[in-house]
Amino acid sequence: MKRRSLLTTILFFTMLTTTISCSNPGTKLSDASPTQSDIKVGFSAWPGWFPWQVSQDKKLFEANKVVVDLKWFDGYVESISTLAAGQIDANSQTLGDTISSVAGGADQVVVLVNDNSTGNDKIIVRSGINSIADLKGKKVAAEEGTIDHFLLIQGLKKEGLTAKDIQFIPLETGKAAAAFVAGQVDAVAVFAPFTTQALKLKGSKELFNSKDFPGSISDHLVVTRKFLETHPDKVQAMVDSWFATLDAIKADPEASIAIMSKRGGVTPAEYKEYADGTKIFTIEENLKAFQPGTDMNSLPYAAEKMTAFLTEIGMAKTKPDLTKLFDDRFVKAYAAKQKK
Repeated sequence: MKRRSLLTTILFFTMLTTTISCSNPGTKLSDASPTQSDIKVGFSAWPGWFPWQVSQDKKLFEANKVVVDLKWFDGYVESISTLAAGQIDANSQTLGDTISSVAGGADQVVVLVNDNSTGNDKIIVRSGINSIADLKGKKVAAEEGTIDHFLLIQGLKKEGLTAKDIQFIPLETGKAAAAFVAGQVDAVAVFAPFTTQALKLKGSKELFNSKDFPGSISDHLVVTRKFLETHPDKVQAMVDSWFATLDAIKADPEASIAIMSKRGGVTPAEYKEYADGTKIFTIEENLKAFQPGTDMNSLPYAAEKMTAFLTEIGMAKTKPDLTKLFDDRFVKAYAAKQKK
């Protein structure tokens, strides 16, 4: 599993190390037909994507005149492959994983920024390591090619180090956390709830997190180009529904948190603890993110950096065409409607 999970029970921690089929109760991908829904949308366990459950439960899709088949994936990786295979029309996924898919031949478009990680992705180290410089020569585990691997490299570069200065141990995220707790590696790059698991090692501590590198880990609504070109009105309805959902959460936070925590299988109190590590983007922040820039807060800039990283580690064999990766017309249209 490359990314994301909010569930903190030991049972789910074990389950996450295996591949699990996508599951809305009683629903399979093959069950949905074009007459049953306007758009099939995937999402999985990450605080920035749980608002979609509020959209569904509060019937905000219907209010924006779109029939959505919202598909929950226990395994995030499966949601990525399902979108790439064209079995769903849209998915909630990271910028890095979207670029990986495009580099592999998929034709996908980012139309909305859901959030940025602001602390839920961490580099955790054993006792005795007190700085990034102390990582030199140490065994550091992470799932290769993931955003947490990217975060690790960002931290090393900040201190003038490279990947060659550490002993990189490529492990699936759950196994990486387990190896760290077992004392088999000196540090680990993981996301919540594996952060909680890793910190169970006596004397362990957080060295740095995604909050220290603003914009490095962004999450999005991504659609296939085929669906976008065929049904731009449905894409617009999804974007409109997202912002209507954020308004609904603001208007009734307790009820909304109850919906989101239930979807995640955690208590409202546990959900609130993780929520601080995720920055949900406003319409203004969306508009700004799509613009060219000179730091990671700009999506075009971040995409170039992520592509360089994936190429450097051999995860992207060919450089993807980034000129068609972003389409901000839908957030612009929503913003224009709000001004009226």
